[in-house]
Amino acid sequence: MDKLEQEFLKELDDKLWKSADKLRSNMDAANYKHVVLGLIFLKYVSDAFEERQEELVKLFKKEHEDNDYYLPRHNFDTEDDYEEAIREELEIDDYYKEKNVFWVPQNARWKSIKERATLAPGTVLWQDAKGQDVKLKSVSWLIDNALDDIEKSNPKLKGILNRISRFEVDSDKLIGLINTFSDTSFSKPELKGKRLNLQSKDILGHVYEYFLGEFAKAEGKQGGQYYTPKSIVTLIIEMLEPYEGRVYDPAMGSGGFFVSSDKFIEEHAKDKHYKASEQRRNISVYGQESNPTTWKLAAMNMAIRGIDFNFGKKNSDTFLDDQHPDLRADYVMANPPFNIKDWWSESLAGDVRWKYGTPPTGNANFGWMQHMLHHLSSSGSMALLLANGSMSSQTSNEGEIRKNLINEDLIECMVALPGQLFTNTQIPACIWFLTKNKSAIKGRAERKGKTLFIDARNLGYMKDRVLRDFTADDIKKVVDTYHLWQRSLNKDYKDEQGFCYSADLEEVKKNDYILTPGRYVGAVDKEEDSEPFNEKMKRLTAELKEQFTESNRLEAEIKKNLLSIGYEL
Repeated sequence: MDKLEQEFLKELDDKLWKSADKLRSNMDAANYKHVVLGLIFLKYVSDAFEERQEELVKLFKKEHEDNDYYLPRHNFDTEDDYEEAIREELEIDDYYKEKNVFWVPQNARWKSIKERATLAPGTVLWQDAKGQDVKLKSVSWLIDNALDDIEKSNPKLKGILNRISRFEVDSDKLIGLINTFSDTSFSKPELKGKRLNLQSKDILGHVYEYFLGEFAKAEGKQGGQYYTPKSIVTLIIEMLEPYEGRVYDPAMGSGGFFVSSDKFIEEHAKDKHYKASEQRRNISVYGQESNPTTWKLAAMNMAIRGIDFNFGKKNSDTFLDDQHPDLRADYVMANPPFNIKDWWSESLAGDVRWKYGTPPTGNANFGWMQHMLHHLSSSGSMALLLANGSMSSQTSNEGEIRKNLINEDLIECMVALPGQLFTNTQIPACIWFLTKNKSAIKGRAERKGKTLFIDARNLGYMKDRVLRDFTADDIKKVVDTYHLWQRSLNKDYKDEQGFCYSADLEEVKKNDYILTPGRYVGAVDKEEDSEPFNEKMKRLTAELKEQFTESNRLEAEIKKNLLSIGYEL
């Protein structure tokens, strides 16, 4: 994006967040996010619907040999008849579904919601199928009714939209939110008199992602359950490069990895001169999430961006109720909760997934690892965020599992991350990159028996008092290093003291199968001291002598002052 587009989005973020944050005086972040995100979703589907309507009207009226939508004006007696025919045609849902646009019933359209929200309770709004009057009960009821209608009309959304009446939000505050959202041009954005090249999907997707991040910060530890920092997600996506195939996240949270995969495809479509819309057809998204609220957030996140998805029939525990048992994915990526203790069930004993050893019952880290490997295709790649302890722990069979993974030559790259990256934990973390095939395929070099170690602990900056983040250059440095090693090992790639090192299997064995990058990359080279040792010692000794002299002078001055007021040391 150019600077003007970035400025527009920042102003929009600030404006909408200030409006939404007014709810916080009555509700905690865990609840009011559902109210706000529900309204964002309604605004998005309605905007997308209206955009498609405008497109259809042009198609109905434009004569062209390839235009199957054209409605000839001369087929109608009057202009009114022609316009009425167009209005009727616009209410055919197939026109919208064929373009992956959700059908929005009349009562769920944003314009209707805004107009009716300010009416007095008890006002008759419409008549139902039985001819009974339907009266306005409250603004939250009006919104829930819209969500009901959208779910009924779009089977893909069944059971994923959170209703807001249960939060008992004041109607005036909801009207304020509706007006704020209405007062923003999502479909035809402008700033400083200039039209911006931003689509409504891009803007609302950005707003949704921004709000998820802000809610995660507001909720602290709980927020981390559904939100992975954007820079970490970007880093993993850029390293894996999921252009096509099946993408799977068994602990998907709000679906951040899938969103970034979509952005990755769109961004690189420009470089490779193909249509992103066509390339998306080559990507299939699979996910699973145990938390019912987060499962719905993820589905809404995908719907806002028009990403087709399969998140299973319901929210469920990945280990105990695998929603994709036959899936073999080309890319698997996850940021599961670190060091889960209460994950084990006796039904997991002897599970087919524990190919490299049974994980400890008191820590799920290597359970996630092996679950992901089980679902990885024979030439696939995976990335897993784990606590640093996973790289060196020898307790409860973890060391043995890690040894087996290394001996099977599955570890491709280890990245040590700096601290304070996550909203919900201060535990130091790392990223494991694994693959089942290190052969020279897909433009990659032969990497059998080799593992790349990257120590990124010194990268990043403090974005505020408690959270650290990566810059675009930090991400690029890690990504470029990985790809250079992956594609030209023993040719263009070079080890860098204190940052990266390519180790062979024997070196890892000599280090007791410990995978901490610091063991391999060494310390950062320090600049040589140009001052000769003898001269340096003379200078430092003289400085120390001066400091001692000054110390003695100050001590004498203090004693003198104390004596003047009748005290003696």
